[in-house]
Amino acid sequence: MSGLSSSFGDARLAMHRRRKRVNRLALALALAAMAFGVFWLVWILFETVRLGFSGLTWATLTQMTPAPQADEGGLANAIFGSLLMVSLATAIGTPVGVMAGVYLAEYGQRGWLGHTTRFINDILLSAPSIVIGLFVYTVVVARMKTFSGFAGVLALAIIVIPVVIRTTENMLALVPNALREAAYALGTPKWKVILTITLKAARSGVLTGVLLALARVAGETAPLLFTALSNQFWTSNVFEPMASLPVTIFKFAMSPYENWQKLAWAGVFLITLGVLALNILARVFFRNKG
Repeated sequence: MSGLSSSFGDARLAMHRRRKRVNRLALALALAAMAFGVFWLVWILFETVRLGFSGLTWATLTQMTPAPQADEGGLANAIFGSLLMVSLATAIGTPVGVMAGVYLAEYGQRGWLGHTTRFINDILLSAPSIVIGLFVYTVVVARMKTFSGFAGVLALAIIVIPVVIRTTENMLALVPNALREAAYALGTPKWKVILTITLKAARSGVLTGVLLALARVAGETAPLLFTALSNQFWTSNVFEPMASLPVTIFKFAMSPYENWQKLAWAGVFLITLGVLALNILARVFFRNKG
């Protein structure tokens, strides 16, 4: 009997040691993967700050994009174009995304329309942005026979919508059903429960989704190459070709001119700073929700 107990104890000890070895291996692999990702992130940020900050001057923020090898010039028209198109795309996409997310969370849990909408939304979430740009080029640019900021806004709005839909639906699903049932027990109609209780309870999460969608479209280049294209001059007319920071960065970085390359890195620094600020803001909203 003592021999059996001894064998059982040895087996447990061996299993414990094997589990510790597996645990150490898994922990080492996880730390290595984290270090690998952080290494590239730090390197990218370091190069962006090193090359971009030196090209950031007052002229960069106040002057138009220069001609090749010009002594002076900036990114003012590209910065304005990006801000305008991203703002309009967010203003168009956010209400559509929020309303669709509300429908999916509150009305379309089991119906065929809800399942179909979720499936299409998943496709849009994973669709390459260049495909969306080509679609808008076909249905808008080719028919209007001109590139325009309006077409760029539509392309960016299509990218914003599925992100907001998914976030809104997920945030509303986290709201406890007890809140809804308490409101229904008091005779509150469903539309008012959604507007004043569930959406209010999930507002921080919904705002987080909007900010993340905004951060995503702020750096999109491919859709704008097919839609807004670019413009060397300042314009606020969305029915004309319009400059944007991502497209200007792409064009200037590929050029052989040193002043354009310097401005491209300054643009990279600005857009990275903007996206970083939006992500930090989204994290703050998410933390306050928890």
